[in-house]
Amino acid sequence: MARARATSVHRAPDRPALRIGIGDRVVLGERDDEWPQFVWATATGIGGWIPATLFDAEHGPATALAAYDTTELDVDPGEPLVLHHELADWWWVENTRGARGWVPARKIERID
Repeated sequence: MARARATSVHRAPDRPALRIGIGDRVVLGERDDEWPQFVWATATGIGGWIPATLFDAEHGPATALAAYDTTELDVDPGEPLVLHHELADWWWVENTRGARGWVPARKIERID
């Protein structure tokens, strides 16, 4: 497995994670200003930022083409991480305590 370390602080937003599966119906809203490849998606009363490429529409009602979990992981500079996969300039990582979540690629550096 590829390894990395956090280069700067990242804090997860204070909201519940949105988890969608293939075929789930959502409502898509605006694009993110900082991360334009992400769109605000809402399902079952929960919202979160998800890469727009994972849906069959650009806005309004849409169907998920892939599963996605919006969980982000808090990290601190120097913290060791295991890299699992990258999507839309974010990495799904795991810390030494086994917690997993997304961290922006710009806040980590590979060390393998």
